[in-house]
Amino acid sequence: MNKRKTINKIRASRGKRARAKISGTGEKPRLSVFRSNRYIYAQLIDDEKGRTVASFSVIGLKKSSAQNAKSVQAEKVGEEIAKKALAAGIKQAIFDRSSYKYHGRVKAVAEGARKGGLKI
Repeated sequence: MNKRKTINKIRASRGKRARAKISGTGEKPRLSVFRSNRYIYAQLIDDEKGRTVASFSVIGLKKSSAQNAKSVQAEKVGEEIAKKALAAGIKQAIFDRSSYKYHGRVKAVAEGARKGGLKI
């Protein structure tokens, strides 16, 4: 029980450190990532207006793509969010990893967004 509380405190402070340095604008929104055990979600957020510009998740992928490994799915989520961003006229974004380490599926989303044409 005590170990879990410590892990949650570390995760919360890591999130605060990451979030204190970044804020999205209309031209350069924040690309926020949420990772659950099963799915991964990404959204572009304009913090000045307080609205979500675009969002995408693994749930939106085709069935054939959804059977791949989680890291492959995460990269495809990054590519799709980049397509939506380019369609909305956004070429740059600030990557918000939240409280997650820049590793694994979170890193795959960022690489997929770069591959899709979004400058992070």
